Amino acid sequence: MTPVLRVGNASGFYGDRLTAWREMLDGGELDVLTGDYLAELTMLILGRDRMRDPALGYAKTFLRQLEGCLGTALDRGVRLVTNAGGLNPAGLAAAIAALADRLGLRVRIGYVEGDALARPDALTANAYLGAFGIAACLDAGADVVVTGRVTDASLAVGPAIARFGWTRDDLDALAGATVAGHLIECGAQVTGGNFSFFTELPDGGHRLGFPIAEIHPDGSAVLTKHPGTGGAVTVETVTAQLLYEVSGPAYLGPDVVSRLDTVRLSPDGPDRVRVHGVRGTPPPDTLKVGVNNLGGFRNSMTFVLCGLDIPAKAALVRGQVEEAVDTEGLEFVLARTDHPDASDTEAASALLHVHLRDGDRARAGRAFSAAAVELALASYPGCTLTTVPGDATPYGVFTADTMRQDAVAHVAVLPDGVRVPIAPPARTTTAPEAAATAAPATGPALGDGRPAGPTRRAALGELVGARSGDKGGDANLGVWARTGATWAWLRGWLTVERLAELLPETAPLTVERYELPNLRAVNFVIRGLLGPGVAASTRFDPQAKALGELLRSRIVDLPADLPVGPAMEEGQS
Repeated sequence: MTPVLRVGNASGFYGDRLTAWREMLDGGELDVLTGDYLAELTMLILGRDRMRDPALGYAKTFLRQLEGCLGTALDRGVRLVTNAGGLNPAGLAAAIAALADRLGLRVRIGYVEGDALARPDALTANAYLGAFGIAACLDAGADVVVTGRVTDASLAVGPAIARFGWTRDDLDALAGATVAGHLIECGAQVTGGNFSFFTELPDGGHRLGFPIAEIHPDGSAVLTKHPGTGGAVTVETVTAQLLYEVSGPAYLGPDVVSRLDTVRLSPDGPDRVRVHGVRGTPPPDTLKVGVNNLGGFRNSMTFVLCGLDIPAKAALVRGQVEEAVDTEGLEFVLARTDHPDASDTEAASALLHVHLRDGDRARAGRAFSAAAVELALASYPGCTLTTVPGDATPYGVFTADTMRQDAVAHVAVLPDGVRVPIAPPARTTTAPEAAATAAPATGPALGDGRPAGPTRRAALGELVGARSGDKGGDANLGVWARTGATWAWLRGWLTVERLAELLPETAPLTVERYELPNLRAVNFVIRGLLGPGVAASTRFDPQAKALGELLRSRIVDLPADLPVGPAMEEGQS
């Protein structure tokens, strides 16, 4: 047994860089190469694929990627683990076997199933399984392991269980590997992708390398990348990804609750960050279940409003559209992109986005879009649209549910076809108990955050980074300070109340605020910001990916004595 397991990642979503599997296999030494293809929206897409053809339901892109590099992986002894099986892991396993036969290769394939739940009222319903099914397939000699809906981190945790022989009682090791898996599952996001300070990356972030987690027997890890690849792995790039799509410090998973407030990061050389100190507690007795349903049909038309009287022009369009199609399901969003005294049409124009959602495809389709187009010669001066009339498209609604772990038939199908049931954890807590170990931090305990000395008006992003994302209809917004001095100010200054001032759309919503002192970070969970979720959202930024950058762009009173500049190699421990 080698002392370190090198786990790389070659896909962070369905549609990621097509050549990444080849790049990772050719770029250096690996033991395992993973690929994450699933997201809440992806499951809806795969569900619609399966409606058209029951033999589908998996990420077809993976087969194309595998065709050019399966032989290389087998020659080099790199084992492949992916959740590209989606709604049909058995179907993808069979397709890989057929591909191997065509290429003249002998490959041992295992797959994990049991996540799909029978719910007649849902398009898809899938429990988020853990890592022990993956480990069972690898223990049985699988070269390739295909899963359906497992947690993203499980793709890395499973190989670590198989390598180091961890049991369900090795909670700290499982937690450490879970954090490592969370860090690499979004691919290049941990090597500088979507990074607030991208201009400081060595190559400006032009073509980022994909990440590697060197996992140790105690669950600690070093995050790195292949030599010569783009981007960077620093304490800050790792911090940014650690804050991505998380809630409180108790990171609930099917195998362990990983305490994010125990994570410590420290530099370990160029493009190397050590992740250690992670503590784990028993997992909840329930699994998260992602449920997708078709919610109806939607359509959108966008009017260009140029020059003077923008609000009056928008009001005229609103009245005309409402009269034509009635008000039910209509939404009007006026984007004030116009500039006064502009010298060209685009700079002088605002955009009025008109959205319609309805259960009636005909009303949301041509009846709506034609009504908008018919206003072209009968509305405000300069009337024009950026959209052409079209039919409505179906949209989905994602909801999260739970199911007892012992009610889900988690099964590993080994390369020889033997089906091995994976027992649920014996030691569990209730989900509320697991989450209650990390209560939200509240304003009164933080002080008022007022600078003691002189201030200057500048963008908040000069001093802090941010990373934001979606979880169903909720959004998370993680903000980290670049230095210890900035953290001492930020933790008292950036309260829920101040967030509401800076981002007014959060004011009427329930917002939870958590502190992660080891990371010099606060994380906000904004309940309901995204409505029914990305598949149904008409929000300009439907997945809240830009929410952090919006916050960083706000002009505020910054303490004049706080340093501005990179602290990319400053450790937090």
